[in-house]
Amino acid sequence: MNTLDLELLRALVAIEEQDSFAGAAIHLGKTQSAVTQQMQRLEDQIGHPLFEKQGRHKRLTPHGQKLLDYARHLLAINDDALRSLQQGNLEGVLRIGAPHDVADTMLPTLLAQVARASPLLRLDIHVGRSPFLMESLKRGEIDMTISNRNDPALDGVVLRTSPTVWLCSASYVHDRAKPVPLILVDGPSVFYRLAREALDAAGIRWSPNYTASSLIGIKAALRAGLGVTARGIEMAGADLRVLGENDGLPRLPDLDYYLFVRKNVINPITRKVFDMLKANLGLIRSAAEPVAPQRLLAADE
Repeated sequence: MNTLDLELLRALVAIEEQDSFAGAAIHLGKTQSAVTQQMQRLEDQIGHPLFEKQGRHKRLTPHGQKLLDYARHLLAINDDALRSLQQGNLEGVLRIGAPHDVADTMLPTLLAQVARASPLLRLDIHVGRSPFLMESLKRGEIDMTISNRNDPALDGVVLRTSPTVWLCSASYVHDRAKPVPLILVDGPSVFYRLAREALDAAGIRWSPNYTASSLIGIKAALRAGLGVTARGIEMAGADLRVLGENDGLPRLPDLDYYLFVRKNVINPITRKVFDMLKANLGLIRSAAEPVAPQRLLAADE
């Protein structure tokens, strides 16, 4: 007898909760095609279609709805079992770092996982820029950090893969005839590199229109309509809209976010928490800003 894959069930639940394959992909940190392939595998396992078209949209079939109910139940049992078995009596202080752009998306879920598993553990949170957090980790000033910079000198795991997008204010009017006015962060920035490389490869002129020392400054310049910037999808919101290829801007590559600790870490608390978080990656990868819901699933998904 086949065994249902919990990650496939988690993807099914995400599609229903986010009301689209695209929303589920962002929510799970996967590409849309990967989510589609997961559903095809799940249909192969149960031997029935899970979705059916209704006009230009998709909805769950009766078999899909029945499986969804089981999926929620099985995932709840699985997650409760993990939390129960991983409960420990860890006491002390754990210093965790996170970049500004994921401090209100990925970080809360990570912190909730740690707090549930080790309620006696005190958490010391450091929010800053990725390169500085990585240096703090190497100097032993923090115990672990989220970062969008891969470093083989550290022990890390991918938390999620995040789409990188062009952002501007809701009222900004993009003029293709003029150089793209970039809003940049000063110092080393992976987003600046991705933006520069994409624009140069597409032969699109650009100019550094505004430079800020922090993400707060970047958001202020965006909301003032001073230009556009490249950031993770997590930063999109009601007051910031996404520009894309229809606006004459090139597609940007996805970006991995990692959780790092030092290799051969001595502190047993750090190692135990890191191993626990690795075991719960499915939950942590769900920590993304929710996508605006749709009543039915788009047919091209």
